[in-house]
Amino acid sequence: MKTARILLALPGLAALAYGIVLFLDYAAPAWPDSFTTLLWIGGGPIVNDAVFAPVAGVVGLLLARVLPQPWRGPVQVGALLTAVLGFVAFPLLWRAYGVPPKPGLHDGNTWLGLLATLAVVWSAVLVASVVRIVRVRRRAAREIRPRARS
Repeated sequence: MKTARILLALPGLAALAYGIVLFLDYAAPAWPDSFTTLLWIGGGPIVNDAVFAPVAGVVGLLLARVLPQPWRGPVQVGALLTAVLGFVAFPLLWRAYGVPPKPGLHDGNTWLGLLATLAVVWSAVLVASVVRIVRVRRRAAREIRPRARS
């Protein structure tokens, strides 16, 4: 079992080492200017682990305790997708051209795109919750009705 873990870890460590080599090739020639890149690369996981993950965990626990059973799963998935979409959109929402430009990336309205995507996500949450409520009520109605005798 220990050997399997080591064999699974080796490709990840090799990819990490290669990423470090690529970053050093990029950062060494422009060291004072590349310090902000190093902060960005290191800051993302730190902000995620210190802010986003605990907030998402607390919100998930609160939703699990407050919401009725048919609503729990869909609303928790919707909340998770909202957090992920917000985290991904953050660089473009924080400042214009927060990431290197790619064709088509900066052509649209980031706020409008995020809000439209969240509208689709929460519409799906609403539909999934209503479907679950209808199923629960049908199941309860079947159990209450006396069965016809043959």
